[in-house]
Amino acid sequence: MRNKVLVFGIAASLFFSCERDDTADIIITDNSVTTVTNNTGTEGENDGETIVLTPASGSITENLTLEASKEYILNGATIVASGAVLTIEPGTVIKAQAGPNVYLAVEQGAQIIANGTSSNPIIFTSNSTTPSAGDWGGIILLGRAPVNSVTGTSTATSEIGNLPYGGNIVDDNSGVLRYVRVQYSGGAADGQSENNGFSFYGVGNGTTIEYIQAFEGADDGIEFFGGTVNASFLVVVNAEDDSIDWTEGYNGTITDAYVLQGNGIGDEAFECDGFNTDFTNASGAFSNPTVTNVTIESESGTNDSTRGFLLRAGTQGTFSNVLIIGKNTGISVDDDEASTPTSSGVLDGTLRFTDVTFTNVAVNTSIDGTATEDNLVSGVGNGTGTNVTDWGAGWTAGIN
Repeated sequence: MRNKVLVFGIAASLFFSCERDDTADIIITDNSVTTVTNNTGTEGENDGETIVLTPASGSITENLTLEASKEYILNGATIVASGAVLTIEPGTVIKAQAGPNVYLAVEQGAQIIANGTSSNPIIFTSNSTTPSAGDWGGIILLGRAPVNSVTGTSTATSEIGNLPYGGNIVDDNSGVLRYVRVQYSGGAADGQSENNGFSFYGVGNGTTIEYIQAFEGADDGIEFFGGTVNASFLVVVNAEDDSIDWTEGYNGTITDAYVLQGNGIGDEAFECDGFNTDFTNASGAFSNPTVTNVTIESESGTNDSTRGFLLRAGTQGTFSNVLIIGKNTGISVDDDEASTPTSSGVLDGTLRFTDVTFTNVAVNTSIDGTATEDNLVSGVGNGTGTNVTDWGAGWTAGIN
């Protein structure tokens, strides 16, 4: 089997920006028979050889489609630049070389169209023969929807990649993630910057996020940094930090979410911050999502040392139909920020749970301040959670 290295320049149909220092190789294993053209203009049959595309940098600046008949390997920070669309066919597998600076980021003004199916999900995973949590980065979407760390059309900067996000376009559209699974992500770039499985920075509600899973990542499974995106049918299994996280004024909906944490694996199932306490709440708004149909489960089924929900930094929110199985504390309301006590939302009704069942939970609720469990939760025992056995069948890992 022969190998060819193809270097595409400006004249090719696919080219890459030279503005970034990081270099990312996209390695394609093609199992089909196609005609390819190298930079000398000669043509030849591809009879199954490995084709290595070596761009000048890791920025995709023109539309690109990844095909299910090929295997792709990310070898660095791969960034879809503003104006470009990355389309990924159902059933495509993308493998990442080891390293925290190996990730896929979609800039403001760019889109990803990853439209898998339940029988042919799109899978991002480690290229290691013995994969483990933290092998690589993850998927990062950056939109132009509001975040409370800045105001107006100003932008914040992502901790991974130093890319801009945020703005004032509520219905901004970063594309589609449907039936997408991210495995073994969460590599730490340094002591302060850690990748998640999915990181949504200022993503708008014109974006479609549904049927996504983060599997065995080293940091958070899914994190929302502000934005307005609505997400449904979310699965996080064995995240080593928090499973689902929000901050910076996230104001979307989460519908049907399932979190499974193995024995001794993971921190909070949901860690919910009204704003990023490392910065200021520039806009004065707080996270205020609507969350419906949630099951949180410890693998042992008995209480562990973590919490189902940790609510901090003045977060607000409306939660309904929740099942929490096997936690030390089911719901914790923390007045960590004295100037914006989270418990005030319990008293004024902006932080509220309806229909919650606590099973093998040592302490149902822990609430700072003067608010009580009756102020926070109604319908104790009425929660049934989400039916992940039904909607998660066929495309998820680690739950069936």
